[in-house]
Amino acid sequence: MSKAETYAVEIAGIKRDLRLFEVKPGLKIAILNILGDTELVQACAKELAVKLKDTDYDALVTAEAKSIPLAYALSVETKKPYVVLRKSYKPYMGDALKAETLSITTGQPQTLILDEKDIEMMKGKKAIILDDVISTGSTLQGMRMILDKAGTSVAAEAAIFTEGDRAQWMHIISLGHLPLFTD
Repeated sequence: MSKAETYAVEIAGIKRDLRLFEVKPGLKIAILNILGDTELVQACAKELAVKLKDTDYDALVTAEAKSIPLAYALSVETKKPYVVLRKSYKPYMGDALKAETLSITTGQPQTLILDEKDIEMMKGKKAIILDDVISTGSTLQGMRMILDKAGTSVAAEAAIFTEGDRAQWMHIISLGHLPLFTD
């Protein structure tokens, strides 16, 4: 078996080798998987908390699943609640709000769902949209659509990394930027 191609990063004082993954012929992205990486999640949450300290907001909002540990850790750091937009509907979610996006990782349409119990809590509030990596912006767009339907304003958007065209993401509060890898 050949050794996988990787891209070395240092983020929040932690070094990691991110595996390169081909998303379409001739295009690879560096995959950040923070699930189970407590050291990296905690360090990133501490740094993002510092960057968000002057932002006025009521809650953190993220999409299921890889960024959930980051939302939890940042919630602990900032003492602000967090809400997870789910990707599949469960009957206990009641009269939930839905938005469709296109995932860069899977290339498939993806649904984001705000549980009925969270709709009332988010109404009239200011939220930080949080993700692990912001690449095409499709998940961001879906999160914005749901928050708009819920009567929530977006105070800021934050991520560990932005990816692709750096100029497109200048408004994102992030800890670093990942390039796209082309043949």
